[in-house]
Amino acid sequence: MNFAIKGMVKLLQAWLLACLLFGGATQAYAADSMAAGDLPPEAQQTLALIKQGGPFPYPKDGVVFGNYEHVLPAHQRGYYHEYTVKTPGVRSRGAQRIIVGGGAEYYYTNDHYSTFKRIQE
Repeated sequence: MNFAIKGMVKLLQAWLLACLLFGGATQAYAADSMAAGDLPPEAQQTLALIKQGGPFPYPKDGVVFGNYEHVLPAHQRGYYHEYTVKTPGVRSRGAQRIIVGGGAEYYYTNDHYSTFKRIQE
């Protein structure tokens, strides 16, 4: 039995390394999506503002999103930009964001970059 556990550990390590090197984990994750109409109303408003080019209510809207969590597919710095989604009852910017990739990909997070759903239009 000990031999079987060691084999599983080695297999898991190899899979994790492959995901890190070849983006397997991020590519699989990015497939998780939601329809734009299923976004919360505040996120729908933010998406509309993004598409019309503003004006944006928060000074940090449009800044480069670094993807430091490596949850989204890897791209050069400057590919992603973030926009705040107003969260009712929260005085700060809150945890909700829409991330725009390359001007054509839209991702929604409601937990401050821990998870993302690609917005399908």
